[in-house]
Amino acid sequence: MKHFIFLLFLSILLGCNQPPVTTPGVSDDCSNYLSSVGQEDQFTGGVKMIDINTPKGKFKVWTKRVGNNPKMKVLLLHGGPGMTHEIYECFDGYFPQEQIEYYYYDQLGSYYSDQPKDLSLWDLPRFVEEVEQVRQALNLDKDNFYLYGQSWGGILAMEYALKYQQHLKGLVISNMVASIPDYMKYSDEVLAPKLPPEILKEIMTYENREDYGNPRYLELVVKHYYSRHVIRMPEEEWPDPIKRGFKHLNPEVYVTMQGPSEFGIKGDATLKNWDVKDKLPSIEVPTLTIGATHDTMDPKHMEWIAKTVKNGRFHLCPNGSHLCQFDDQKNFFTGLIKFIKDVNEGKF
Repeated sequence: MKHFIFLLFLSILLGCNQPPVTTPGVSDDCSNYLSSVGQEDQFTGGVKMIDINTPKGKFKVWTKRVGNNPKMKVLLLHGGPGMTHEIYECFDGYFPQEQIEYYYYDQLGSYYSDQPKDLSLWDLPRFVEEVEQVRQALNLDKDNFYLYGQSWGGILAMEYALKYQQHLKGLVISNMVASIPDYMKYSDEVLAPKLPPEILKEIMTYENREDYGNPRYLELVVKHYYSRHVIRMPEEEWPDPIKRGFKHLNPEVYVTMQGPSEFGIKGDATLKNWDVKDKLPSIEVPTLTIGATHDTMDPKHMEWIAKTVKNGRFHLCPNGSHLCQFDDQKNFFTGLIKFIKDVNEGKF
């Protein structure tokens, strides 16, 4: 028995002295990745409130840094519009062990950031300038800056790249097509017919009456549409970050830009006619598009984007929907992490 204990102790001791598995171009000292020593945001645990200049005055937006890596820094643009950083909390389960530095960020109007009441602020060009100001404040540049945008964040990421791609090392467009009219066509002609006919008929009754706040309408959309195409789980099984994200969504930002319907972009929403398909060939920075088989966005369109930009790659999440970072998580992060590392190592 004593001999067994000695061998066990010896194996543990030798194991602790084995060289760690390292990622090329990344320090093998994990403690350095986790350390905030010498960082200006050490006092706040990585949180930085950033001043944003707008046509309607100065406001503050919330960001939080996780990790240290001078070559791989990812800024996360949440969806909505008016959603929150919370729906990306699952990145905590994958990025740290890959030593990828990343930033949570609530856009102006969202959760931890200022929430002014002036609806004129919910304007796409203004949001682009906001992202540029955040980039500067976080000292991100072409040698390290990866911009990730999902859904509305994908719109924002595309528009940012079209104006400021000289500052990017890599671009990720997740679960967002390059045309709202194309999205609506796909929703009407492909997704809607997949619903049971009686359910679709009842949903459209509320849509036609513009009775978007009716509890029955919301129940039908969440149960029969969201659970198929937004996150493929029953509502009672939604992960806590998703529940909190929906709870904290700012409806003023959402309705102004997305519209009141949960079944597409309608009314006088400012994004209703957005389309940048003809501009995509001008994007030269390494670009990853992520699509999902059951998404609200056409995965074939996502693949087309990857072929249309100068230097693109498409990654499909075959079991996922709009929030495939949760409902097809391993596939999602495998593709995302590989892209970031391939670009970092000059293999893209």
